[in-house]
Amino acid sequence: MPTTRDYYEILGIDRKADADEIKRAYRRLAMKYHPDRNPGDADAEQKFKECAEAYEVLADDQKRGIYDQFGHEGLRRGGGPATHDFSRMNVEDIFSMFNDIFGGGGGPFGGRRSGPRAAHGYDLETEVALTLEDVLTGIEKPVEFTRLDVCDACVGSGAKPGSKPETCKTCSGQGKVQQVGLGGMFRMVTACPACAGRGKVVREFCPACKGKGRVPRQRKLSVRIPPGIADGQAVRVKGEGEPPPAEESPDGSGIRGDLHVVIRVREHPIFQRDGDNLLVELPMSFTRAVLGAEVEVPTLDGERAKLTIPRGTQHGTLFQIPDQGLPNLRSGRRGDMIVMAKLEIPKKLSAGQEKLLRDYAAGENESVLPESQGFWKKVKSALGGKGS
Repeated sequence: MPTTRDYYEILGIDRKADADEIKRAYRRLAMKYHPDRNPGDADAEQKFKECAEAYEVLADDQKRGIYDQFGHEGLRRGGGPATHDFSRMNVEDIFSMFNDIFGGGGGPFGGRRSGPRAAHGYDLETEVALTLEDVLTGIEKPVEFTRLDVCDACVGSGAKPGSKPETCKTCSGQGKVQQVGLGGMFRMVTACPACAGRGKVVREFCPACKGKGRVPRQRKLSVRIPPGIADGQAVRVKGEGEPPPAEESPDGSGIRGDLHVVIRVREHPIFQRDGDNLLVELPMSFTRAVLGAEVEVPTLDGERAKLTIPRGTQHGTLFQIPDQGLPNLRSGRRGDMIVMAKLEIPKKLSAGQEKLLRDYAAGENESVLPESQGFWKKVKSALGGKGS
């Protein structure tokens, strides 16, 4: 059955996302859950189908309008163009339905097309961890990832060196076939099952890539992370993704995908982030809170900022130190540091300190417990004199 999950949630986009955002989100997730990357993983295949279903609706203005107004029920009741039940379709059928998303071709995202548009490879995604200090200054970060590249031994053909692929007899080299169902009422174009959409059949597989035409390779590069970037944002490195699939372009000619470096910002032991602002708690003694003081507050760049604490400061009072936060990703202007007063009550007092406080309490007509009162006496008093 079609999914009942929210389509925007499936693609991880805002409800105001435009067509390009929808396409990019689908493309990235389709790559992530691609069955070739997750062999035997039923959960990944299910997520792949959910992504395809969500894209089919949200990429169509009419279907999207109905979905936004009436949800899944509106689509089911025929309030507009019907959606396919991707849960009952195999992966090849789904691929054949999105032949315009990634520039055509007979690969996992569409059937072959005769237009001049070049074949496009997969985008890739990896993660890097940053500290708040890295976010403050920006950093050049080494990134390692694995991508599929053209096999050097067979130059992407999948055939054993010295042999040549043969034209597929099932599809006559077209790479696609038509399937007819329901007494001929509809036709569906799918990738040829005999040649997997290549139009060629390999009789002797290349030993290096086992006939796939692509081999996994480790890739290392240095990526510049700009100051002010937030957790979950991504830096795109153009052309560092994969070449077009072997089904579209055996030798890898065409447009490589991109690499999306997703940022993960570690928690800081002292500071918390709130947009471009930094929050920090300032421990404060009773006397400083009552009498006021000049204090120094640590900053993220290792310096110290001076702060005046006025007399009678209460626990939880907030102070603002301008331009000591994080830089804005677009403007570069720094946010502020917000300091919260955190009153600390001493657990141990000297005899002289206790006397001073008792005298102070007496001046306020406050009743305080004498030091000699024991624990069980306090319990008995709390229970109204009951117990022994």
